Amino acid sequence: MKPRILIVEDDPKTAESLELYLRAAGYDTRAVHDGARGLSEAESGAYDLVLLDLMLPDMYGMDVCKRLRTTSNVPVVMLTARALEDDQVRGLELGADDYITKPFSPRQVVARVAAILRRQQHPDDDRVRIGDLELDARSLRVTNGARTANVTRTQARILRALIEARGRALSREQILERAFDGDASATERTVDAHVKNLRRKLGDAPVSIATTFGVGYRIAVGESE
Repeated sequence: MKPRILIVEDDPKTAESLELYLRAAGYDTRAVHDGARGLSEAESGAYDLVLLDLMLPDMYGMDVCKRLRTTSNVPVVMLTARALEDDQVRGLELGADDYITKPFSPRQVVARVAAILRRQQHPDDDRVRIGDLELDARSLRVTNGARTANVTRTQARILRALIEARGRALSREQILERAFDGDASATERTVDAHVKNLRRKLGDAPVSIATTFGVGYRIAVGESE
């Protein structure tokens, strides 16, 4: 079965161009042109990835992503004309898996979609644990003591890399290699944004993600950051 891509883009010409290139690459596509409809379609569970424009006529794309993350872990790639790094990082913090800045080449979008879906097709289907923190990579659920939360596939891969390091600090570059398969589109700021989101989901105790200054991040059992 072909992977299904939902395009939420208010510009018909941009949406049509994306559909043309994605279909040529072997994907099924559907395009909608407003945030409310995009959110409804994305929540249906019928899609393998969502391309989400930031500037929509009825809802801000970040609001769509934030609401979608309460019900779904489908990968989200934001399409934004806003090149400010703070805006891009905020999108990642709200649960987006990646972002692409306009103007872009449709071929670039196809390549980024392929990279994310490739990671999706090789999931870690077992559980890993350290202390009271357990990650179920199949269901994308993390339990930290009495606290349970959903994570995205990208967040799960980052958390798995940190758990398997068993308290040893990993640099951002090492996390990129282990969790992003060397995807050149991911940056160290991408790692920082996902870690910030993971910290929020894990809460304060009993296991946390600590910063080792000058190195990177590590799992801390029974410590505060």
